[in-house]
Amino acid sequence: MTFEELKINEKLLEAISYMNFEKASPIQEQAIPLALKGKDILACAQTGTGKTATFVIPILNDLIENGFNGTTSLIIVPTRELAIQINHEIQGFSYFTDTSSKDIFGGDKGMDWESQKKLLWKGQIS
Repeated sequence: MTFEELKINEKLLEAISYMNFEKASPIQEQAIPLALKGKDILACAQTGTGKTATFVIPILNDLIENGFNGTTSLIIVPTRELAIQINHEIQGFSYFTDTSSKDIFGGDKGMDWESQKKLLWKGQIS
């Protein structure tokens, strides 16, 4: 299945093309259509199968199609490295959109955390 067949926004399709994704993986084929319909999903797949895209693409598609104001989504992960990795992918997928993302994690110095906290509370991620 191609990403065009998933019926996602053209801006996302353009970014996906630049990221050299050609066909949806099995987890993406099964889960993205359900997520686009607003269904809750619990899925499990091996590393490298496209799980991040599986949940990020529907989130971004919804934001593009329905608009957004402030902080709309919170993705909680167990490690700083995974937060950075997911944020990097979000930035790739959202390159042609007006959305933005920020990775926020503990362990930073006081001023860094205060700055992150203010951005999160105000919904002004940049």
